[in-house]
Amino acid sequence: MTEQSRVTDVDPVADRGSVDLSVDPPSSSAVQEAGIRQTVSRIGAIVKDVLQVVVPAVLLALAIQVFLAQATVVYGQSMQPNLQPAERLVIEKVSYYFGMPQRGDIVVVDLSQMSELLIKRVVGLPGESVEIRRGLVLIDGEAIDQSFVLLPGGTTYGPIRLGPDSYFVMGDNRSNSNDSRSFGPIHRDEITGKAWMRYWPLSRFTLFD
Repeated sequence: MTEQSRVTDVDPVADRGSVDLSVDPPSSSAVQEAGIRQTVSRIGAIVKDVLQVVVPAVLLALAIQVFLAQATVVYGQSMQPNLQPAERLVIEKVSYYFGMPQRGDIVVVDLSQMSELLIKRVVGLPGESVEIRRGLVLIDGEAIDQSFVLLPGGTTYGPIRLGPDSYFVMGDNRSNSNDSRSFGPIHRDEITGKAWMRYWPLSRFTLFD
């Protein structure tokens, strides 16, 4: 007798027992934890960007303003006609690290008795004699150029001898200026910088000497 093969319809896999291939969905707590981790990661990236980019930029800007230059606005009429109210200037501080203020410099003055900074022009230098006769400014007895001055006026002052590190400053609008004629000579340490550029309005853009 020949051997016959037997064919069955039994699933060999099912014959070994059923296998559940489904995956349980993540729980709500797991989703929340993943969201929190993602949020924390984003916040960490933002903080890192701030520390690497924003903070150095702010520190650099502060360093520039304290040690190199700063922007300022002209208030009042004391420097007319050369500086008009609301004009914007850049005041540089580098020059005076290496040299001293010179006659004719337009400088920013910070006086302890004043609540605001002043913008004036250097007229008298340390060791010089300053005298004003009916508006005419004499340095060591010699009249100085005042062609840029508005209304010299009839002021009389001095003579006085400036001490070491002392400067005599005046506004270009002599009849409408609070300057060394009223508060006296200023000290070198009270000069915070020198006018370098007028950048606004654009029609009056100027680089000062």
